[in-house]
Amino acid sequence: MLPPRPYRRRLAAAVGIVLAATAGAGMLTAPAHAAPPAAVAASTAEAPIPFPRNADLVGAGNTHFLTFNPASGIYGVKSYKDGTGMGYDGRVELRSTRTDDYVIHVGHSSVQQRNVDASGPIQIPLGVTNTGTYTYAGSAADAVFTSVETETGTVLRKHVKTAPATYSTDVVTGFPEGAIWMSVAPATHDHALVTFTDRTGPKWGLLDLATGTVGDIHARTPGAANGDVAVSETHVAWAEGDGTTNPKVFVLDRATDQVREIPLPDRQADGLQVGLLAGWVVYGEPGGLASGTTNPLHSVTAYSLTDPAAAPVELLDHLTSSVAAPDGSLYVRGGLVGQGEGMYRIAATGGAQPEATLVATTGEPTEVVIGAGGPPAVVDLDKNGGKISFAWDFSRTSVDVKVTLRHVRTGKTSHMYETHPDGTTVPFTWDGTAGSPYEGAPNGAYTWQVEAKPLNGIGPTATASGGFTVTRAVRPHDFNDNAGLDLLSRDASGRLWRQDSHYSPYANDGQIIDVDAPVSIGSGWQVYDRIEAVGNLAGSAVGDLLARDRDGVLWLYQGNGTGGFATRVRVGGGWQTYDKITGGSDLTGDGRADVLATDRTGVLWLYKSTGNATNPFATRQRIGAGWGGYTKLAATGNIGGAAAGDLVARDKDGVLWLYLGKGDGTFAPRTRVGSGWNTYTHIVAVGDSTGDGRADLVGLSPGGNWLYKGTGSWSAPFKGRELMGQTIPVNASQLVF
Repeated sequence: MLPPRPYRRRLAAAVGIVLAATAGAGMLTAPAHAAPPAAVAASTAEAPIPFPRNADLVGAGNTHFLTFNPASGIYGVKSYKDGTGMGYDGRVELRSTRTDDYVIHVGHSSVQQRNVDASGPIQIPLGVTNTGTYTYAGSAADAVFTSVETETGTVLRKHVKTAPATYSTDVVTGFPEGAIWMSVAPATHDHALVTFTDRTGPKWGLLDLATGTVGDIHARTPGAANGDVAVSETHVAWAEGDGTTNPKVFVLDRATDQVREIPLPDRQADGLQVGLLAGWVVYGEPGGLASGTTNPLHSVTAYSLTDPAAAPVELLDHLTSSVAAPDGSLYVRGGLVGQGEGMYRIAATGGAQPEATLVATTGEPTEVVIGAGGPPAVVDLDKNGGKISFAWDFSRTSVDVKVTLRHVRTGKTSHMYETHPDGTTVPFTWDGTAGSPYEGAPNGAYTWQVEAKPLNGIGPTATASGGFTVTRAVRPHDFNDNAGLDLLSRDASGRLWRQDSHYSPYANDGQIIDVDAPVSIGSGWQVYDRIEAVGNLAGSAVGDLLARDRDGVLWLYQGNGTGGFATRVRVGGGWQTYDKITGGSDLTGDGRADVLATDRTGVLWLYKSTGNATNPFATRQRIGAGWGGYTKLAATGNIGGAAAGDLVARDKDGVLWLYLGKGDGTFAPRTRVGSGWNTYTHIVAVGDSTGDGRADLVGLSPGGNWLYKGTGSWSAPFKGRELMGQTIPVNASQLVF
């Protein structure tokens, strides 16, 4: 069998193209008359029957209709009663008389015609025979037409079944001399529409099916070469236009030969389909549901032929295909918001306007519907580089999608957009930011909302909403819960300031590029001679501070998650014995940050965290002596890939050393990291500042600020330094952490 060729009704100047629809597209209307009982039952069924998804409607008969699936190439002849039927491969047409339906199956070497409800098909040969080369020219009612080239010119022949396996053949008469390129399609019960070309140009006429004679011949206008056409007993309607200009619809009164133009919206359209009902012309551009723009011509619209002052009536929101039925109605594969997708019967009822009734349904909505999807209930931004991917399902792709993620406590938002996606499952990747660009999303509860606005204007904007929770590990220098490195500085008056920085994974393959303006935390901090950021020491969700006053009393300031701190809690006295204090690294493997301090004799002491704000440390534990040779200690977290948190120490010569934590509060023998670290006024263990899951280090100096990204390897714990994109003012007497 030949591969399927959906046969569209186009007025074309090319050979073999028909000035009206055969089974495949466009509306071609028979005169209105009393519908057969089967058709009436089909149109008044209590519940719609099934219609195959992704299929076009290419034929409508008395008891059956014809569908075509472009993806599979299969035609389906289906019953109005329950939607069941038979599939066909190859080119198929459905034709009807007043009472019977016929299936026309076009192959390489023959055309087969059979009555849908009877056996005994007839077989009409094609190709080379003793009397010439026969070509299929079309069909109408119970007749099949072939053309053959003879010595005297082109001859059109009509074949009609006369017995279960035989048929009669008659020559069609009435053509002008030199007529060639004949094509035939249904028109009315008694006539077929025939197109041809003679010596003066392309023409169309009506072929009397009873006598086999062509009459009522008209010239085809050049503008109608690619337009759809419909014929009734009283009128002929056709569309002109090729998609590059505004289309036109014309109606010919067959009794007077008068032609008038139907007013249309001033919009371009391609392949406008037209149909005729009693007193109405119906038009619409197929493909509106998938279109990315609004166009009033997407709607299936009826225009009154008897009352030109009446406003056009929109019957359906869109169509994909349409055909005429023997009872004078139109069957349209389309959709209507609120009723859905399927096959609609449009009929003139004698009332103010035609009515559209859903006869068969695909089960799909016409309006945009948002299906399952969205972020998971808990989003861990310490994974996957601080990004999370999710998706939603949509009923169609011709949408403009907007996703809004909103932090409940702060109101900070993140927006994502997708216009006319490639598929109905639309993926999104959230980069873990909210608020200003590159600002990390705070922990806690979020809401999400997704909006899908139809680009074609068909139906309302669809919305869906839900919620999720963001979680990430506490970073020792993050005081406002957004994963950014916060810098604390104290001015000469004793006021403490916080500056938030933001990391961009896109700038220079990853760089801290933004530093916010300083935000005042409060005054009175001049009473302290030592302030240290120590991470989540006492069970809060953000980093805490330890501050030692000039009497040696240590105070705990728990972070409140908004960049400030709760009222201080007294830890204890005697801390003036220590010259270096650092914290933020879990050295004992219990999930809590611990504190290290060296006394003035060089002994290193461990203060294991209890998680209790009123009594934050267990009894101190002596780690070892010999630590007096270091000018800076920084608890880094796990940067070396061992069992627990680690420590880096800078000696007096500017050499940086790594001490891998064993998980019991002690350390493995030191490993040399590198020299030249004495150029930095401050060395800050900032935790994971880049979202890659590894702890980092920052070196600050009046000459520049540098980020050392962690590698997770003890032998080479840091990548080469990277200049931070924003200058952070450094003053040795004022900058504190």
